[in-house]
Amino acid sequence: MTTFIDLGLNASVLSAISELGFENPTPIQEKSIPVFLENERDILGLAQTGTGKTAAFGLPLLQLVDFNAKQTQALIICPTRELCMQITRDLTTYSKHMQGVRIVSVYGGASINGQIEDLRRGAQIIVATPGRLIDLMSRRAVNIKTISYVVLDEADEMLNMGFREDIEGILSVTPDEKRVCLFSATMPKEIRSIANQYMKNPVEISVGKANSSNANISHEYASVHSKDKYAAFKRILDFNNDSFYGIIFCTTKHETQDISDKLIRDGYNADCLHGDLSQGQREKVMSRFRHKAIKILLATDVAARGIDVSDLTHVIHYNLPDDIENYTHRSGRTARAGKLGTSIALLNAREFYRLREIEKLIAIKFNRIMIPSAMEVRDKKLLAFIDTINSTEIEESFFDDVVVNHLKPILELDKEVLMKKMLSLELRRFSAEYMNGPDLNIQERGAGSGSSRGEGDSNETYGASRGTRLFVSIGQKDGLNVGSLKDFVSNVTEIPNANIYRVDVKGVYSFINVDAEQVEKVMTTLHGSDYKGRQVRVEVSGNESAGGRSRSGGGDRGGRSYGGGGDRGGRSYGGGGDRGGRSYGGGGDRGGRSYGGDRDGGSRGGYAGGGDRDGGSRGGYAGGGDRRRSEGARGGDSGFSGARRRTEGSGRRRDF
Repeated sequence: MTTFIDLGLNASVLSAISELGFENPTPIQEKSIPVFLENERDILGLAQTGTGKTAAFGLPLLQLVDFNAKQTQALIICPTRELCMQITRDLTTYSKHMQGVRIVSVYGGASINGQIEDLRRGAQIIVATPGRLIDLMSRRAVNIKTISYVVLDEADEMLNMGFREDIEGILSVTPDEKRVCLFSATMPKEIRSIANQYMKNPVEISVGKANSSNANISHEYASVHSKDKYAAFKRILDFNNDSFYGIIFCTTKHETQDISDKLIRDGYNADCLHGDLSQGQREKVMSRFRHKAIKILLATDVAARGIDVSDLTHVIHYNLPDDIENYTHRSGRTARAGKLGTSIALLNAREFYRLREIEKLIAIKFNRIMIPSAMEVRDKKLLAFIDTINSTEIEESFFDDVVVNHLKPILELDKEVLMKKMLSLELRRFSAEYMNGPDLNIQERGAGSGSSRGEGDSNETYGASRGTRLFVSIGQKDGLNVGSLKDFVSNVTEIPNANIYRVDVKGVYSFINVDAEQVEKVMTTLHGSDYKGRQVRVEVSGNESAGGRSRSGGGDRGGRSYGGGGDRGGRSYGGGGDRGGRSYGGGGDRGGRSYGGDRDGGSRGGYAGGGDRDGGSRGGYAGGGDRRRSEGARGGDSGFSGARRRTEGSGRRRDF
């Protein structure tokens, strides 16, 4: 196995990286460092985020720069202030055994006068964001006309942020005789264009392939209704308990702040990053996150650029990115330095087709996971707590006479009472509302098989549902919740718990789904059985009745009808939703949302749906909303291209 000693690095650099515990280079380091040291050619490097690119260019730079001279010899350009500071910290650490090293970082959001003063004192290496460097050049506070090395790190990110003109402006005033090293996670045409214009016969070094994903990342998704995303997200957090340490990506600043506030209110160690934070606030949040004082960080794509934090276990996509190529950058925040990580996308019905686009782009397959039930979350937390107690060694030195005296009231308690009190403290977060929460998973017809709406973009089955829906005549009034009902049905029928799904527990009745081949078994064993003195009645259901969701039937008065007519407040998916109903593919009459329907129906996301009379057509495919609230043509909301891109602050010369 190759070691850093084999790469030709000098003793000072080797000593520093040895103290950091690094012995073997990553693939990008193994390929780049010898080329950097041994010849004069430019380098075009393709490698994912978190693969060790900073050391790949930083270690040889430290060896090649003459630190006895004061003039600037190397310029490293990166997209964000966070990455700028990270690179500077790393280079400072790598050069700890070298004399006369001056590395200065310049980025937006900090005092430009202080940075000018640092530059005047001399800097052999400058690490900069494009916008701030342009400002300093216009003030003649920095001289890059004599540099020998230019490194463009995360070049694709800089282009995504609108920095192409700045990069070209910077490169145009650097000497012709210089070495250019460009590193990127993806290789779009714009990168090739810059390489062709400013690089001379570069050595192309590739680790993985363009737009590929880190092989150590497990890519997963869960299907939930939009309204259930927060509840589903909390269950994922609770199920992973204390092992969770990750970033949650949201689409907008408002959503980032809102979810962060909810999590804090619900007792989680969370905080957020977005464009409205000052530099001081951002650095405070990042410091707390880096030191694990907070373990859940909410962020937008823009705000998270340049974040480099070790040991993240999870990346969660609360919403998929507007630009699907950003998925690679998001998921690359975890599984760094050879470690394992998990990337989970929470999908609603209309996001599924975008998942398939990501699969094609980065050549990976997402695995579906199920949102755990409240009972499963409770049981896992309980087992973890018991394991903690069993594995804790008693520290006798803690128990002096004072402590023992204080313990007397507790020691006098009955053992069972004491344990119940301890477990009650541990499980206090799980309210009755939480424990009685329904199954949050959307049942699928099949990955990418399409839906009754004629598009393969839906992970929810409209007009059909997996398995058979059964009415069961017991519910919350009988002391049941989702978990206990599944256990009861499983015990009576001997059907595995996992094969009982879409469990919905009402007051005096419930609904469950089982596969078609299990229906007869349920009817012969569960029907007529006894639960706490009540005889259980089971019927095949075509309608979930008032307030329920009917798939293929008419959801009357408040129900959601999937494939039928949802009357008075129902949501009709594929049918006519009358009086307040949401009609997907039908006529939503009187206050309903009509997806391709008429009269007062707000056509939002409909396919060829024209919402007439007070209907707002938003995001429809060729959907024109007529009279009073037609929003279809505003901000790219309507037409086939209407993806409602919510990118924040992507304008030119803005440092995030």
